[in-house]
Amino acid sequence: MPTRRQRLIANLFEGWFQLHRRFPPELLDDMTVAIADGEHTHLGEVRFAIESRLPLHAVWQGLDAYTRARQVFGQLDVWDTEHNCGVLIYVLMSEHRIEIVADRGIARRVKPEEWTAICDGMRENFAAGQWRAGALHGITQVHALLEKHFPSHGKSRPDELPDRPVLL
Repeated sequence: MPTRRQRLIANLFEGWFQLHRRFPPELLDDMTVAIADGEHTHLGEVRFAIESRLPLHAVWQGLDAYTRARQVFGQLDVWDTEHNCGVLIYVLMSEHRIEIVADRGIARRVKPEEWTAICDGMRENFAAGQWRAGALHGITQVHALLEKHFPSHGKSRPDELPDRPVLL
């Protein structure tokens, strides 16, 4: 676990300049399509949020990626879906952290190790500089879990949340 000082330095110097280079508009478009297409196979909603860094005062006060992901989950209304099966994939660039936050409906059915495996696969791709592969891997794997536990059975449904990834 990094120290507060290490986290402060990371949030001061890392992530800021890399966000748009690693997640260019073309990749965001591909991610949007992957999210929209996958949502046709299940009743869940998937959001993807990428944050370059945290404010230094927030890091000093103890805000970490885990807590920040839960804040973003609430801010983006991922919790507010009809079947309580919204999922947020959160990436904090400065600290090289990936968090998946699942609403209570899907969280009851998926083991924590399954979410961890998705994060690990994304992290491996990101570490190898394969940002597109990592992002799309995460989206695809989350869709697979939602389809397993909340299949749409071919029925169309309204899109409850925006599909475009959010840059924070």
